[in-house]
Amino acid sequence: MRIDIITIFPEVIEALCGYSIIKRARDKELVTVNAVNLRDYTLDKHKQVDDYTYGGGAGMILKPEPLFRAVDNLSSPTPPDEIIAMTPAGKSFDQREAHNLAQARHLIFICGHYEGIDQRVLDHLATRELSIGDYILTGGELPAMAVADAVIRLLPGVLGNEQSLEMESFAEGMLEHPQYTRPAEFRGLKVPDILLSGNHQEIKRWRREQAVKKTKGRRPELLDVDFKQ
Repeated sequence: MRIDIITIFPEVIEALCGYSIIKRARDKELVTVNAVNLRDYTLDKHKQVDDYTYGGGAGMILKPEPLFRAVDNLSSPTPPDEIIAMTPAGKSFDQREAHNLAQARHLIFICGHYEGIDQRVLDHLATRELSIGDYILTGGELPAMAVADAVIRLLPGVLGNEQSLEMESFAEGMLEHPQYTRPAEFRGLKVPDILLSGNHQEIKRWRREQAVKKTKGRRPELLDVDFKQ
């Protein structure tokens, strides 16, 4: 997979790509993540990427010209499957979206900044808008990397143990069951006996019961969602 992230802060993207699962995937050449500096696609000496909004109002808006130039350049030789603008008004990102995007070969992310992105970019360039939650961040870099991380870890060969994908929260439309490790007792707090029994069928049943219980209590709406469709 190839992922291009258009940003005015490429150093943020590079820093986040230097650790953990994403770094491992890059080292294995399972994914290419490129931090694309939007200022490289400006034509003026000041490398201006933003301007005042028509109609008045506070703040600046990302200009359309450099974004269109950047996407045009990045679309060769491999056209993107999706051009994703990270915006507060976008569709809420979830595990189902992660599975869908993991089928792509080439993704382009546009990181918003300031007061937003020129609407012509959102209407005529981006193929979708995504949001990671109902709150405002300084820019789109962290949301883009959150989506990229969720997608990359689904790619075959990225995780050392593929079974772990099947046991994670949202893998079956539910939150993950409780997890315990050694010691079996700590400050009077004991690991449930069933997990020490060695009866794998009963352990599997207990884990599913606990996952259902947790999901009903915290996120009951998830039980009606198929995250793999």
